Amino acid sequence: MSTVSLVNERRSIREQIAIYALPIALVALIVFFSLSSSAFLTVRNIVNIFRQVSIVGICAMGMTFVILTGGIDLSVGSVLGVSVVTCASLMVAGLSPILAILISLVAGVVIGFLVGVFVNEVGIPPLITTLGFMTALRGVAFRITNGLPVYDFPDSFAVIGQGYVGVIPVPVIIMMVVVVVCVVVLNRTKFGRHVYGLGGNEEATRLSGVDVKRTKYTIYMLEGLLAALAGVVLLSRVNSGQPAAGQGYEMDIITGVVLGGVSISGGSGRIGGVVVGVLLMGVLTNGMILMNVDEYSQWMVKGLVLVAAVSLDTIASRRGATA
Repeated sequence: MSTVSLVNERRSIREQIAIYALPIALVALIVFFSLSSSAFLTVRNIVNIFRQVSIVGICAMGMTFVILTGGIDLSVGSVLGVSVVTCASLMVAGLSPILAILISLVAGVVIGFLVGVFVNEVGIPPLITTLGFMTALRGVAFRITNGLPVYDFPDSFAVIGQGYVGVIPVPVIIMMVVVVVCVVVLNRTKFGRHVYGLGGNEEATRLSGVDVKRTKYTIYMLEGLLAALAGVVLLSRVNSGQPAAGQGYEMDIITGVVLGGVSISGGSGRIGGVVVGVLLMGVLTNGMILMNVDEYSQWMVKGLVLVAAVSLDTIASRRGATA
């Protein structure tokens, strides 16, 4: 067998493992928690899992675009929190829910644009830029409400987070729509090709005539929009505007994306894998809660899952480069 054939065969095996390993792990996790808790595999709990992962799932779609370019966004949870308190405060002030939602979404886009300014124009790495925004925006959320929860919204607003279409919760439908749109954008548009190109080789993409700055602006604005949308859904679900809303969400979001096969160095990954990764994290969290695993141990497990996912991605990248 020739060297080229051997390399192609090994690469094919790795691709097959990447495709099937995550769904197999998800099924194994479901079986384990089903045997460990009689409350896990019930219709009520399954619906609850999908409703819970919808918030993280919406944000993960935006994070997928960011990581595909080789970037990162640690501010996503804080953007969500700002959206929550902004929408809540506007409705309490007398604005209609529709107008309050629109303003909150615009605020998310503006925040994404500002992140893009510091990344593109100032040249600060995305990690540092979004770390600063994560802290600053959390302060903004607490300043807007003076650290107090905001509540007493119109009854019609609850439909977004608590309503159903048949047996399917509205948040799940919103997440599914976002997923479909993102799949189409990544796989069927020129913009999607530019996103993959940036992660694969930014300089080559620039030399091919792609406006790299505009693409990055669009990506961070999209992330801000989806984080704000997730904030609106969360606010409607809990019916209370908490300034701490979304705190720590970036952990589950990034883990779900990387676990779903999106390379942390950018350039490769699929939305379908991210959906499975987010669902796996949701099942893991729900199962640990049903098994009465304490919160500190949950943090340990999630942290180890993220480290393991990044380690596997790094090893696969090195072997691919060697091949």
